[in-house]
Amino acid sequence: MAGKTKVALVGIGKIALDQHVPAIAASPDWELAATVSRKGNVPGIPAFTDFAAFLAERPDVPVVSLCMPPVPRFDYAEAALLAGRHVMLEKPPGATLAEVHALEALARDRGLTLFATWHSRMAHAVAPARAWLKDATIKSAHITWREDVRKWHPGQDWVFEPGGMGVFDPGINALSILTEILPKPVHLTRARLEFPENRQTPIAAQLTFSGNVTADFDWRQEGPQTWDIAVTTDKGELALRMGGNVLEIDGKPVAGENTIMGEYPLLYTRMADLVAARQSDVDLSPMVHVADAMTLGERASTAAFHF
Repeated sequence: MAGKTKVALVGIGKIALDQHVPAIAASPDWELAATVSRKGNVPGIPAFTDFAAFLAERPDVPVVSLCMPPVPRFDYAEAALLAGRHVMLEKPPGATLAEVHALEALARDRGLTLFATWHSRMAHAVAPARAWLKDATIKSAHITWREDVRKWHPGQDWVFEPGGMGVFDPGINALSILTEILPKPVHLTRARLEFPENRQTPIAAQLTFSGNVTADFDWRQEGPQTWDIAVTTDKGELALRMGGNVLEIDGKPVAGENTIMGEYPLLYTRMADLVAARQSDVDLSPMVHVADAMTLGERASTAAFHF
């Protein structure tokens, strides 16, 4: 791709400021040319509060990166594609599977790129873990994904509203890694979901999959956060720590870095390649597991949650 391509960020909240903005600023491929947000902005960058106005006034920006919550995202993505713009979607790619299928079809019909991103797949140790497991026989696997919702989503009540996904907002990151590294797919067989008595989405979940795979998600952990995947194989024990950024084999670190800051730069590198090739990347397998958990899961009530 010759020179830098202009991109607009839509939804200037915590994730956009913490990850997208620095990733774009450091990229040789991208120039942040505009933002669209009701409240947020990036100093020095032209800001819009209305998406339709942005599309009308900035035909020079061919790519839109959508960072708002999943429920309103479909309308923005559809409008961008209809306006001839390539679209990059934060995870999860939408509020429902059907709407993402519709966006994928629209992008395909118009020869545009749609990229449903999974930032945790770009973690430093995910590719080495996948390569190590490629010829292994999986005996069991367990995910422990426990973090503090007050730290990562301070005051963001939308995560507990319908479509907000609750603990699956971080849990889907673990599922995106699991579906990337296992040599054979698995499917959900049982789930227990814990809903605060005053909320609409779960704050904790315990999942059981085929292939002796289990997962424990919890959004109430204070102090150090836990983002681990442990896999027992005929070759030995594999563990991914730090959200997929550190790989251990039989208890010894062998690959990766103890940081999450490399994930979003690689997403934007991937987006540049997709746009240049006029291709899309829309893998919904992590979201299928979440939908299955919501369908199959046993509901349990737990104490009210307040930020």
